[in-house]
Amino acid sequence: MQFGTLPLAEAEGAVLAHGLRASGIDFRKGHRLSAGDLARLAAAGIGRVTVARLEPGDVSEDEAAARLGAALAAPGIRAGTAATGRVNLHAEAAGLLEVDRALVDRFNRVEEAITLATLAPFSRVASRDMVATVKIIPFAVAEGALERALAVLRRGTPLRLIPFRPFGARLLQTRQPWTAEKLLDKTLRVTRDRIHRLGGELLSENRCPHEAEALAAAIAAAFRQGCDMLLIAGASAITDRRDVVPAAIVATGGRLRHFGMPVDPGNLLLLAELDGRPVLGLPGCCRSPKRNGLDWVLERLAAGLEVGPEDIVRMGVGGLLAEIPDRPQPRELRPRGGAEPKVAALVLAAGRSRRMRGPNKLLLDIGGKPMVRHLVEALLASRARPVLVVTGHEREKLAAALAHLPVRLVPNPRYEEGLSSSLRTGLEALGEEIDGVLVCLADMPRITAPLIDRLIEAFDPAAGRAIVVPTCDGKRGNPVLFGRAFFEAMREIEGDVGARHLLGTFADRLVEVETGDPAVLLDLDTPETFRAETERRR
Repeated sequence: MQFGTLPLAEAEGAVLAHGLRASGIDFRKGHRLSAGDLARLAAAGIGRVTVARLEPGDVSEDEAAARLGAALAAPGIRAGTAATGRVNLHAEAAGLLEVDRALVDRFNRVEEAITLATLAPFSRVASRDMVATVKIIPFAVAEGALERALAVLRRGTPLRLIPFRPFGARLLQTRQPWTAEKLLDKTLRVTRDRIHRLGGELLSENRCPHEAEALAAAIAAAFRQGCDMLLIAGASAITDRRDVVPAAIVATGGRLRHFGMPVDPGNLLLLAELDGRPVLGLPGCCRSPKRNGLDWVLERLAAGLEVGPEDIVRMGVGGLLAEIPDRPQPRELRPRGGAEPKVAALVLAAGRSRRMRGPNKLLLDIGGKPMVRHLVEALLASRARPVLVVTGHEREKLAAALAHLPVRLVPNPRYEEGLSSSLRTGLEALGEEIDGVLVCLADMPRITAPLIDRLIEAFDPAAGRAIVVPTCDGKRGNPVLFGRAFFEAMREIEGDVGARHLLGTFADRLVEVETGDPAVLLDLDTPETFRAETERRR
């Protein structure tokens, strides 16, 4: 192919190398110049044009692309029409795209003018999605180069669509005494949607205590009912091969194949097998609809592909899917300049006190002052700053109860949607300089400033102590201190639940502080508990 700038007299039949506009003329790149076109250009005062001219043995860009597209088409993959030297290839069904990386590399080494770009191997595609594109860079290629590229494709097929196959899965969820049913309901919804997107069906969902014996019985029952795979979402994240979920699988005769995966989010996935069928211990991120390592494994299983330890190991390259809460950015690990962490306090005080069956419990008198004022004064006497109080129901009365205290009142106009809405409202009011937040329930009047300072002292995200939980006699209580890395996960919570489930999801980032103080377990949310507290103070 010849390329260069020619006078108009020599340019007939040549192809414009660049778009050209002048005096009503609008010729696009690739336009083949006719005698009439040249006359119009001359009338516009243009004497020379930059063009390409095909020589004997050259194949035009569209013809070359069309021939390559036809060679790349495969079962389930359709080649489109050639235009401007390009042919796009599309999936004809939902499935996974398998790519022979070595063959694609060999193809792209034939000639710099001939290129093939594909989606990443094992990409999930829907019907009509583009999976690859052939592009001829110049306006023509030599027949010999085109033939060498076609010869590479005759040696093998670089693209293969593996359609999803119908399958049936069962879901088991374990619960701790503090596990919110709404959290389990959300996990059910998210899991059902995840399976349906892959053409599968969630056959059943069952819940049992977070104990190996109870879970083993549930596993055996699920397999007796029949399924293609079993999914287990534990109330606490799996942290070892001897933990509750893997121990239950082994107790039923299952085999643990691989624990953990080099994919974030998704690190704590467990791959096991029972009676020749896959069993997955789900990572905490399974509760989110966002794409994570679980999707990578489920997609392969849905396509009928074997997934073994080596497949998991090879997922590391490209396995960093997002900035995620349990693997924060360096700026989130340590306070700026090595300074003491800046911890805010967030008091959730917007609810209607329905369990109190009448009055707003936060305004009830305890020891000569409103209940809510006890906690707020303790926070103000601690190292926590700033102190924010989220209000909703009877917010004017709450403001009066906290009069003359240096706190910031944050109204939540959607407080009737539940605790999670107040949590989101409070987080949005925090500044970028905050390293962590103490999430406080307003009906805990025995909490003291020294106790709060102990929690702040234990907070060190860089050392893996990014969530701090007070305990009394081994029982977890409140308030809980969450590092900034978890704010996004907290914003995603829905319904009348707080962030407590994150303690199990991110167990490897949590530290417990044994206080020996029953104040961390006490919340006055019923007439009975309130009467007992007032009698104790007499």
